[in-house]
Amino acid sequence: MKPVSVKQATLDLLRAFGIRKVFGNPGSTELPFLSDWPDDIDYVLGLQEASVIGMADGYAQATRNAGFVNLHSAAGLGNALGNIYTAHRNQTPLVITAGQQARSILPLQPFLYAERASEFPRPYVKFSVEPAGAEDVPAAIARAYYMAMQPPCGPAFVSVPIDDWTHQTSGIEARQVSRELGPDPDAMKALAAALAASKEPALVVGPGVDRAQAVDLMMKVAEKTRAAVWISPFSARCSFPERHPQFAGFLHASPAQLSDALRAHDLVVVIGAPAFTFHVEGDAPIFDGTSAIFQITDDATAAAVTPRGTSIIATMKPALTTLLELLPESRRAMPAGRKLPPAPGATDPIGVEYLLHMLSSAMPRDAVLVEEAPSHRPAMHKFMPMRGQDSFYTMASGGLGY
Repeated sequence: MKPVSVKQATLDLLRAFGIRKVFGNPGSTELPFLSDWPDDIDYVLGLQEASVIGMADGYAQATRNAGFVNLHSAAGLGNALGNIYTAHRNQTPLVITAGQQARSILPLQPFLYAERASEFPRPYVKFSVEPAGAEDVPAAIARAYYMAMQPPCGPAFVSVPIDDWTHQTSGIEARQVSRELGPDPDAMKALAAALAASKEPALVVGPGVDRAQAVDLMMKVAEKTRAAVWISPFSARCSFPERHPQFAGFLHASPAQLSDALRAHDLVVVIGAPAFTFHVEGDAPIFDGTSAIFQITDDATAAAVTPRGTSIIATMKPALTTLLELLPESRRAMPAGRKLPPAPGATDPIGVEYLLHMLSSAMPRDAVLVEEAPSHRPAMHKFMPMRGQDSFYTMASGGLGY
């Protein structure tokens, strides 16, 4: 291929990856990347790095493509770390770049240099590198993209010295990398048999279902199994319609309260979530062996830390499609779903529950809710039922400022 500048090779990669926006708060170490900016890629300027990461995170979740971020040196990366952690917990694909001083003066510890730059954002990035040479930058950015987009998705980081952008290199062709992972057939047969034999199964649905655009499949599985459907603790997405007649409610992040809610179920199947995310310590009878536990997750770490039961590592669409094919029609009675409370009355001053109820009544059917009010989430659960796919977003980290 004809030699091109590192900058041109990078912009060509972004176009090939379908990336049309770059989110940034740049400074002097990023100026060569910004010069003669092309018309077909928008540069979205933020005034602080944490806000830039938040914008890119939301955009990446909405578009299901990696957000590309351009930060200013080590100080800018440091400002962004809180929301990088949130993106890690959200499992949001991001390719984050930050400027570095010129290679020729790095031994002198110059102004705006970063020592061991690739170590700075770890462990909350899937991949982190400062390429060995300028000509390696496009390949590093391509690798960061493929890593970020591979389930479980997450941020990746590339440190780029200021003088690298104008060096000549060979262009990099974008490749197709598959992202779906099929389940183990024998494990799926065991799960289908357990669901068929269960007297009172429960499905615990987590954010991985919505991220995978698999809410409709999840509904079909739930309806075929006639199982009660619970939402996993601290789910950052809506993966099941909250007005569905099989919707049982939201699981608490207390081990005792979660165990109590699931006590009546002889089989618990966790789909697209950890088993389980707790916020306080305490005894967890759910793990004492009374209820059988299965888990479907695309996250090998989540599978590894599950205390007991069977974990099936697979992405959601192939796993749910396989399960739907294996399941027999169930004759068990449909479970009783949760009963919504009566509409709250008006008060002076306006109460939170009344406010949320009125907002819910006024929202169009295709509205999207982005929430950053965790102290009022219990009231939202009662008075703002979400419709399902792509309707609700919040921060999985618990950190405000998202």
